Amino acid sequence: MLIYKILRADEWAALQSEGETPGAPVDVADGYVHFSTAEQVRETAAKHFATERDLFVLALDPDALGETLKWEPSRGGALFPHLYGPLKLADVRWSRPLPVGMGGHVFPDDMA
Repeated sequence: MLIYKILRADEWAALQSEGETPGAPVDVADGYVHFSTAEQVRETAAKHFATERDLFVLALDPDALGETLKWEPSRGGALFPHLYGPLKLADVRWSRPLPVGMGGHVFPDDMA
């Protein structure tokens, strides 16, 4: 199982150059880095990034994040993964562009 983080192009570039990030502004404000499961990420994109272009989706292994990853209730009581610490480039398994198509964001075909 993988978990996913959507970043804007400038946020992804900063993570690549600095090696870690406290996250997007919403992450910094909330005190943790927001992630989604494969079942949640499309709704996350539609709800929080509907008008955004130049996005990337990053995949991470939740087991590799250790005790800093907590599963907490959020939208509709569903458990979402939250990282209480910096997001590290070394933890990113892969990243891919998240373009916008006619029906919204177009996720990679091989995402579970």
